[in-house]
Amino acid sequence: MVRLATWNVNSIRSRADRVAAWLERSDVDVLALQETKCRDDQFPEMVFSALGYEVAHVGHSQWNGVAILSRIGIDDVQVGFEGMPSWSAKEGQDPAPEARALGATCGGVRVWSLYVPNGRTLADPHLQYKLEWLAALRTTAARWQAEAPDLPTALVGDWNIAPENDDVWDMAVFAHSTHVSPPERAAFRAIVEAGYADVVRPYTPGPGVYTYWDYTQLRFPRREGMRIDFVLGSPALQSRVTGARIDREERKGKGASDHAPVVVDLTP
Repeated sequence: MVRLATWNVNSIRSRADRVAAWLERSDVDVLALQETKCRDDQFPEMVFSALGYEVAHVGHSQWNGVAILSRIGIDDVQVGFEGMPSWSAKEGQDPAPEARALGATCGGVRVWSLYVPNGRTLADPHLQYKLEWLAALRTTAARWQAEAPDLPTALVGDWNIAPENDDVWDMAVFAHSTHVSPPERAAFRAIVEAGYADVVRPYTPGPGVYTYWDYTQLRFPRREGMRIDFVLGSPALQSRVTGARIDREERKGKGASDHAPVVVDLTP
């Protein structure tokens, strides 16, 4: 069995020991991380290499950042996908690449750790950037599938989209917000329609099954969350899935991330 997981850790330097302890308890072979919030030279690699994990990471500053940890090999590392847009907050400024996508082949599975842009508000230019980013991912992921249909591929991470109404605790609260808007949901659905199915939902049916709870207003104890972290698998990966879960327990306690790990089991 190969155990694959994804987790928006919301600062790896603050939670390295917690992540390491979870890896030991959960017997995970490959872990994709998002929002590491550090440069490459700041990533606490030794914590994980001591447990037998190889590390690939890309981070430019205290924002964003994605990583893949693997104890079953890590090959063909790629920073960013072909056609991935860049972002500039200022008009006339050259767009700068962001640390939002990292691919690697681990034990014969192609894993992409993805941190999809947030979108911010419905009126913010960052939403258009988000939609362009997702459209580019859809185009490139469709080509990956056409060129290597037998390669199990997992697009995993924090998608910053709740694709179904059951994926938020109260749709009325989000009526004028990002994450649930029709264009965002259509962009997510386009990737699914390109052949990358949500392999976790069949094992974790909703409503009320979430992966993220805001730190404010007692959202977690009140069970007011969102399902925005996903593992989308190509057909070759879908056929190998034997189980999946969301580790809600990891959202508990002092120093927890605001996201929970999502875990998928695959046949060898």
